[in-house]
Amino acid sequence: MSVRSVIEAVLHRGPISRAELARITGLSKQTTSEVVRALEDSGWLRVRGQTQGAVGRSAVTYEIQQDAAFVLGVDLGGTKIHAALANVVGTIVAEEMEPTDSRGGLAVVEQIGALAERLARKAGLAPGGLRCAAMGSPGVVDPRSGKIEIAPNIPGFDRIRVADELERRLGCAVVIENDVNLAAMGEQWQGCCKDVRNFAFIAMGTGIGMGLVLDGRLARGASGAAGEIAFLPVGGDAFDSRGQFHGPFETAIGSVAILQRYRGFGGRMAQDVRGVFAQLSQGEEAAIATLDETARVMVQGMMAIRAVVDPELIVLGGSIGVRDELISRLRLLVARHLGGALRLEPSALGSRATLVGAVGTALSRIHDSLFGLTSLQSDFALPAGKATETA
Repeated sequence: MSVRSVIEAVLHRGPISRAELARITGLSKQTTSEVVRALEDSGWLRVRGQTQGAVGRSAVTYEIQQDAAFVLGVDLGGTKIHAALANVVGTIVAEEMEPTDSRGGLAVVEQIGALAERLARKAGLAPGGLRCAAMGSPGVVDPRSGKIEIAPNIPGFDRIRVADELERRLGCAVVIENDVNLAAMGEQWQGCCKDVRNFAFIAMGTGIGMGLVLDGRLARGASGAAGEIAFLPVGGDAFDSRGQFHGPFETAIGSVAILQRYRGFGGRMAQDVRGVFAQLSQGEEAAIATLDETARVMVQGMMAIRAVVDPELIVLGGSIGVRDELISRLRLLVARHLGGALRLEPSALGSRATLVGAVGTALSRIHDSLFGLTSLQSDFALPAGKATETA
């Protein structure tokens, strides 16, 4: 625990002297000096400078050696891959985005490997410097095996052990998590949920998904399917076989459903959901009715979520979920039917939420594993305000 205490204090308080470290951590001065010396010898700490004491004596100050290790964060979608390389304190040093290989499977694994190599070259990273990678993927990720059980947007991903293949390609440990779960973790680390212990992150776009944080920890469920709200029996018949693949709720509220609803209300001008919002700004009656009805169905789902887990806050993300036109309607309905007890906020990180969550997850993994703390029940506390920076 002494190593953890010192590293965490330097991360959050550095540059810092050994005397300050002893005071903050409660360790003896001798133990503090021994830990600092060991961390300095192993390349994790470096001398930053000196500070002048109250009685005129100077003290050496220490900070984290930022390039001691690097992590890779990946946001994998059906149409794009967004990846970033970050140093050990969370500062992103290289970042790229490109279309996802439509062949899926091992072709996507190879694509991620090639992308990681380009980022490493761009950052001047020496071979072997990448210590951990975390990837957010659509679908249900089994927390026990890391296998992606359902991956409708990436062909072939449910037929290979993605984590194992990525570890072979990248040469480092790999963590795979549902993309919406990582978005929730990104908001918890650097977004609008830093001080919130119980919240839900709902991503609403082509489909709908949820990441759920309860008592400060991500809830995955027995098989990794916690938060798969697409299958809530809301907005349609749960026993209708037409909704079994995408789920009744997603079938009623996803982008396809919104466009169909618009057509049903007599709308003809819009060709996609973006067009529906454009028509809404023009005051078209069909577009207004479409958003009103979509909000009503959405709040039914929120009622179910509140009844089961009672979150303090629901964060709305995704291309549709962050729209002010939808959020204002949701807030009105929540105030009217839930007494305003449920707070709604748009994602503070927007389209970067999953990427930030991936970087934070990889950093937590190496911080815990490198200092022998893998059995700890709580996540390593990371410094805030780093991973959204770009080189």
